[in-house]
Amino acid sequence: MRKIVIFSLLVLLLASCGEFEKVRKSTDYSMKYEYAKDAFENGKYLECATLLEELVTIYKGSSKAEEALYLLARSYYENKDYLTAGEYFKAYYRNFPRGEYAELARFYCGYGYYLDSPDPRLDQSGTYKAIDEMQQFIDYYPRSEKVAEAQNIIFELQDKLVYKEVLNAQLYYNLGNYLGNNYQSAIITAENTLKDYPYTKYKETLMMLILKSKYQEASQSYDEKKPERFRAVIDEYYAFINEFPDGTNAKEAQQIFKVASRYVKN
Repeated sequence: MRKIVIFSLLVLLLASCGEFEKVRKSTDYSMKYEYAKDAFENGKYLECATLLEELVTIYKGSSKAEEALYLLARSYYENKDYLTAGEYFKAYYRNFPRGEYAELARFYCGYGYYLDSPDPRLDQSGTYKAIDEMQQFIDYYPRSEKVAEAQNIIFELQDKLVYKEVLNAQLYYNLGNYLGNNYQSAIITAENTLKDYPYTKYKETLMMLILKSKYQEASQSYDEKKPERFRAVIDEYYAFINEFPDGTNAKEAQQIFKVASRYVKN
């Protein structure tokens, strides 16, 4: 019985493939277009995209051009090829800025880049693209029901960018004085990140890295420089403790303050 079922499925698959090839080679563009739309509705996104790649050129300037281009973009999107989908979504909203699907095209363009956004340890060019597209969507459609979702996506992606900088700052801190003063690099990285993203959820982590880096710099300084550098540590401690008096790093910060206070005359 199982062999019969498998054989039947194989026959259906071959028949389906044969039908698609017949349609693909046809010059009946109306029939081909209807087949593409039907393929999309049935989740055969690759078949749909294959047919529409040809049809969007043929239909250019016609009444079907707008729908065909949008459907092509959605086919790639549903097939999880977000980069290709993004290019076609852009082509759509640039060619049809007031088109029926312009709002959705802008949203899905950004959302696809968001889904394709890489791990924080990797290059974040795709993340910047996603943020830019989502911000453009908000600017063009401030009353859209998807604005709140777009804003949340931007915040999430910004946190990813900040986390990458947290990793960079932590790496500099861990390197210490290896081949140079990496503590200073950790401070600069963390401070610049806080300037760019002052409300990030990683604010405590970044401020603590600055405090710890300044403490290490002071501890490893020549004796004549220690009072000045430990004074900077104390200033940084107060900035941190005022912001996070009950933070997860408060106890460690207090220990740093106690040591720094020994080197600074009142």
